[in-house]
Amino acid sequence: MKISVPTETAPREQRVALAPDSVARLVKQLKLEVAVQRGAGIRAGFRDDAYTSAGATIVPDAAAAFGGAEVVAKVQPPTADEISLIGDGAALISLLRPGHDARIPAALAQRHVTALALELVPRITRAQSMDVLSSQSTVSGYKAVLIGASSLGKFLPMLTTAAGNISPAKVFVIGAGVAGLQAIATARRLGGVVSGFDVRPAAREQVLSLGATFVANDVVSDSAQTAGGYARAQTEDEQARTLAAIGNHIKDMDLVVTTAQIPGRAAPTLITEEMVQSMRAGSVIVDLAAETGGNCALSKPGETVTAHDVTILAPVNLPSTVAFHASQMFGRNVFELMKHLVQDGALVLDPNDEITGAMMMTHDGKVVR
Repeated sequence: MKISVPTETAPREQRVALAPDSVARLVKQLKLEVAVQRGAGIRAGFRDDAYTSAGATIVPDAAAAFGGAEVVAKVQPPTADEISLIGDGAALISLLRPGHDARIPAALAQRHVTALALELVPRITRAQSMDVLSSQSTVSGYKAVLIGASSLGKFLPMLTTAAGNISPAKVFVIGAGVAGLQAIATARRLGGVVSGFDVRPAAREQVLSLGATFVANDVVSDSAQTAGGYARAQTEDEQARTLAAIGNHIKDMDLVVTTAQIPGRAAPTLITEEMVQSMRAGSVIVDLAAETGGNCALSKPGETVTAHDVTILAPVNLPSTVAFHASQMFGRNVFELMKHLVQDGALVLDPNDEITGAMMMTHDGKVVR
């Protein structure tokens, strides 16, 4: 059985779906053939010879990468031209942005492609190792602090110098999911005085375990999260209390990183323009929810905005900027999924399986989700 890896063509995408270490595991452990398009990994720091050493075959172009494979592994959703190259009846493993563009699943179904959306990996123990959103959120949380620190006109750590003592910067992370916890850990490693906020009770212990302080215990609610572990949408009263807590705390912060998102819905607005206006001159906000609407009312996806003497960064696709390790993590998630899908050397795509079925967007010529 062959799995192929084409070059990513989406703007700003530097990652590759399988790094050489994952290719080696697919070849040795699952006995698969792996075809990699020439140069597919170079932007992530992986030369073609690293893939051949891992057991892959290098193919010359996209047509050769997409065609003839039972499984195609990608990072970003395929374009219409790429879909036309996928073999009839093949499987596609990729981020697919469910609900974003109905034309993509329709075109995949027309070619009888079984499309598995990596965003839909269920939040169950068996599937943790396949969770691309978590692995890539780790990258985002880490990089958010770095770009925020580079835009801040202050040191993060406390310094003792010949010119006197320098006080540490105050960092506030809103949302303590995977990205938020990594942002907290990174800011702590860089020496900032860090505080965190989340409405989920489990998040409090996680924030405290990283050495940060937890803001607004009175806003935390046992009913604040869904069965899948995500924060649910708040009522108007809960929103008001949350905004009041954030507003009281944010005015003294130097760097704020926001990560709050609700699956299938626009990100909640947690920083109003009035809050921005209350912040110190020179403060920085990094809004990691910009692509789904933004946690800051003044964010503009992909842009840097200065308002009320505060710099607001709204980066998109941050994992791509740490392409080497992000690709390794992404590839390991894909490998774990393939371990689940390959049984006795054959690809098993069972709609009734709790993992496979949850991820299926198209199957048997139909759009199923």
